[in-house]
Amino acid sequence: MDVSYDWLKELVDVPVSPEELMDKVSRTGIEVDSVHRLGDGLKKIVIGHVESVKPHPDADHLRITMVDTGEDELRQIVCGAPNVAAGQTVIVALPGARIGDNVKIKRGKMRGVVSDGMLCALQELGFSNDLAPKAYDDGIYVFDEALKPGSDALAALGMEDAVLDFEITPNRADALGMRGVAWEVGATYGNKPHFNDQPVVETGKPIADYLSAKVADPNDAPAYQMRVVDNITIKDSPLWLQRRLWNAGVRPINNIVDVTNLIMLGYGQPLHAFDYAQLGSKEILVRRAQAGEPLTTLDGNKHELTTEDIVITNGEKPVALAGVMGGLDSEITAKTQTVVIESAMFAPTPIRKTALRYNLRSQASARFEKGVDVGSINLALDEAARLMAELGDGEVATGTISASQVPADPEEVDISLDRINHVLGTQLDEATVTALLDRLGFGVTVADGLFAVSVPTRRWDIHIEADLIEEIARLYGYDNLPSTLPTTTMTVGEFTPMQARRKRSRKLLEGLGLTQIISYSLTTADKANAFQLEPSEETHVAWAMTADHETLRRNLVSGLVDAVAYNVARKQTDLALYEQGRIFPRIAGHTRPAEKEYIAGALTGNVIQKSWHQAAKPVDFYYVKGIVETLLADFRLEQPVQYVPTKRPDLHPGQSAQIMLGDEVVGLIGRLHPRFEQDQSIPETYIFELNLEALMLADRSEMTATPAPKFPSVTRDIAVQVATTVANAEIEAIIAANGGKFLRDTRLFDVYSGVKVAPGQKSLAYTLTYRRDDQTLTEDEVNNAFAKIVAALETQVGAQIR
Repeated sequence: MDVSYDWLKELVDVPVSPEELMDKVSRTGIEVDSVHRLGDGLKKIVIGHVESVKPHPDADHLRITMVDTGEDELRQIVCGAPNVAAGQTVIVALPGARIGDNVKIKRGKMRGVVSDGMLCALQELGFSNDLAPKAYDDGIYVFDEALKPGSDALAALGMEDAVLDFEITPNRADALGMRGVAWEVGATYGNKPHFNDQPVVETGKPIADYLSAKVADPNDAPAYQMRVVDNITIKDSPLWLQRRLWNAGVRPINNIVDVTNLIMLGYGQPLHAFDYAQLGSKEILVRRAQAGEPLTTLDGNKHELTTEDIVITNGEKPVALAGVMGGLDSEITAKTQTVVIESAMFAPTPIRKTALRYNLRSQASARFEKGVDVGSINLALDEAARLMAELGDGEVATGTISASQVPADPEEVDISLDRINHVLGTQLDEATVTALLDRLGFGVTVADGLFAVSVPTRRWDIHIEADLIEEIARLYGYDNLPSTLPTTTMTVGEFTPMQARRKRSRKLLEGLGLTQIISYSLTTADKANAFQLEPSEETHVAWAMTADHETLRRNLVSGLVDAVAYNVARKQTDLALYEQGRIFPRIAGHTRPAEKEYIAGALTGNVIQKSWHQAAKPVDFYYVKGIVETLLADFRLEQPVQYVPTKRPDLHPGQSAQIMLGDEVVGLIGRLHPRFEQDQSIPETYIFELNLEALMLADRSEMTATPAPKFPSVTRDIAVQVATTVANAEIEAIIAANGGKFLRDTRLFDVYSGVKVAPGQKSLAYTLTYRRDDQTLTEDEVNNAFAKIVAALETQVGAQIR
């Protein structure tokens, strides 16, 4: 919420600067993200009075104005705004001025006529189009009140006011109004707010002569109050009101709509104003909508309502979506003469769902979702009626319509001094605690160390002891709480096996040169279906914010591919990324998905850069396979993993494999399919993905230390010619099974296919290492073991020994 420092000072004494206030409030419970001023960087911008206007001799769209800027002589300024006219009070940027986007204004000529400055629109000072009044979208801004020529225009516009960005958490919705903020700031410095509440004066006819109201189900609208203001004149709001609105990020519309927004910002209570003449009846009925019932909202969009929507009707048809947005037919226009004001409390859940369903989230719906102060519903309504009558020259009808209401009784919470000191580790006395609670405006009665605390309705987040202890702690100051160790025996904290594994896996991959990323758990259905290790059902979000985030992911690779595409589009081509996180597969027939820990990586570009003494080395399948094997080796799996070729539409048919542990698929490795790479506009990219949970559950061997060998080893080389369909893993498995107990190592050192071998054949050459640990091997022992390997290869895979 944007909080105006000047407005805040009118409500409570603030003894520090905005920057000091930001720091202090952030340390007492509500984070203040920043302080900014709309006028930062602007200078030499003053008030001017247009004395005369005449056409430019050489340009139909330009006018030559003579402007009083408080100097001895009038200033000639050429202006192209279509709404410029004599007698206006305007914004003038003098020569040498800095306006929005750091543009410097210079004295110059426009079509041969000297222009000594510039008449400005609010947008040219840095106002967004959504903030500046719509009436001045195509021209300069014109003040509706007399201001002294030459005075500071930035001060008149409120652009020198400091605006603090309060980050309001859902439990502190009381601070979504300036009065709540004033109580918070006042409690921080020990100052009570001073609100200048004025009574509403009722001079009109009885409100019963205008309309009646009824709530079909009080659960939908526990409180529903209305007032009527008659004989209204619709016009622009005074400058003070416009300043407050645009410093809070709200666009001024007219004096009636602006009052509803001002009250919402001041009290945290959203209001709505109806044009009485357009309601079409003298009856207001709050009910649930009928299925398919039509309503055109203020933004011009037509909606077909559902039975989950709460609507305000004229007894027959809807005229507003309760707590979300009014209807177009009953909006306030220049012809409005009688205004009906609504102040209510609506059920939070239907309001939230309606706002999401029709994409109509607003400041009003956000407040109704989090709750409003039941004690301010009528106060806000009365103040709105008073201001509308004052600013619109109208009269307030006598009486208030109350279709439903809730008691505004304070919450009573009991707590003992011993309990407070026990939880906080402090030694506070009764006087200190009483003073802290009094700063919050809480009623306190003390008897024998027991506090009976009366919590006003504006703090509807406080119900139990823990809530009071939190308030005492933050006002006393977290920095002032003593640092003590627990006196009771506690279990020493340690990582669970899965936590330790995740930490270890991250350390290994980062040591191998990969960089961690974190991607969204929500993605599209197509991306969720890709790269799965096992088939599963989709899980959709009930109210997806965007089409790109509607399904829970079932792989990590899709997020990595998006990260690669994002970086490649920004000229970052050498990438080694990994992500560790959860995927959410769902078994058919189950409502909730499972959560499984995965780890995945994506690499593209060069792993070694070109330099004067070596060529660049691009990433390839075997480089990625080496990373995966390093990661798997750290698990010390008792059963060896196997890489089984696989054909998937998202992976290269000749450079991809499933990683098998027995009969279970625990991973995936390979290059993305070239067609997929082309669709994603990325270069050659390799990926891997591992199911950490499956690997954690697998049997593991113990790590044992072995002494260095005392006896020499013997090596034999063997070259076998086999069909190209025979995998290296298959041959190594045959060698291991038949090599005997003295075979220590098998290493592939050559692969050949060409003119010297038959078509459809390849030659694989291995070095076999033998060694005994108790004595030196004999020639016969090695030859006999070697012969068994040769025989097995010839028999099982039809190998020819070369």
